[in-house]
Amino acid sequence: MNNYKFDEFIKIAKKLNDIEIIPLLMGSVGLEVVTGKSWDAQDIDIHVSGDKRGWEVPPELNIHNWNEIVNMMNLMEYSLIDLHEHEFSKDGLSVEFGIMDTLPSFAGVPLEDLEMHQTGDVKYYLLNPKQYLSVYESSSKDSYRADNNNNKDIRKIHFLKNRLNVG
Repeated sequence: MNNYKFDEFIKIAKKLNDIEIIPLLMGSVGLEVVTGKSWDAQDIDIHVSGDKRGWEVPPELNIHNWNEIVNMMNLMEYSLIDLHEHEFSKDGLSVEFGIMDTLPSFAGVPLEDLEMHQTGDVKYYLLNPKQYLSVYESSSKDSYRADNNNNKDIRKIHFLKNRLNVG
């Protein structure tokens, strides 16, 4: 598992907690934490509260407390490089923010089922393997991801199905 990216997530999550945001660690870094297996994470995907309509809302408005998040990331020396993707960069590391409120409609994952975790005094949410499977199965149907990440998503889906002993 790439501890550097998880450690960086914990630093960011601490700052988010300071502004009363409990983030959800998504993507390969989160999957690495849950499975103990390296997935060669390319970036850190963090979901926070936002408008459940997702991309239907302008990017500067669809994440709650967006201006506070931007200020916090700037203080951590991250630069906003793509507003539409809510992507920040520092020293070659990309951190992207998404909207956790889209999980129920996108992948059928109810927000009240998210599991709270704590590392030191830092609180955050992680998906469990069944929830990750739902997310990756939904993502694999997305044309952008299918064109850009399909092989990685398919490997994750097979791994999770085997781990969960499902079809």
